Amino acid sequence: MRRAVHKGLRHVALRVTNLARSRAFYEALLGMQVVWEPDADNVYLSSGTDNLALHQISAAELDAYRPPQAQLLDHMGVILEDREAVDGMYREIETKVESMGGRIAKAPKQHRDGSYSFYFSDPDGNLIQALYEPTISQT
Repeated sequence: MRRAVHKGLRHVALRVTNLARSRAFYEALLGMQVVWEPDADNVYLSSGTDNLALHQISAAELDAYRPPQAQLLDHMGVILEDREAVDGMYREIETKVESMGGRIAKAPKQHRDGSYSFYFSDPDGNLIQALYEPTISQT
């Protein structure tokens, strides 16, 4: 039997504490657009190549919701074409992120493997890495 070959990790689903706030964050800071909104508790966004589902934590769960001391998902990332694109995104996000409920977690940095990135968080504290990676940034 032939092994299935995937085309990348192109879909992420996040549970969020405030759907409207998270939707606005991903639309404004990552340029994602709504592709489907089946009901008031779910919205599906796309960058054109990737899909992000946001699911509102129910009111019953929200009252008892306690964020863990450390999130289980370390981070997710967006790939940028070069170092200049990383710096440009940093400058743009730096001026908007706090008003959107997030924060800058780490300033741009050159990594030992030749990659270059910075980190920021969404309104629920999920870390996002804006990354130039020489191998995959070219695909």
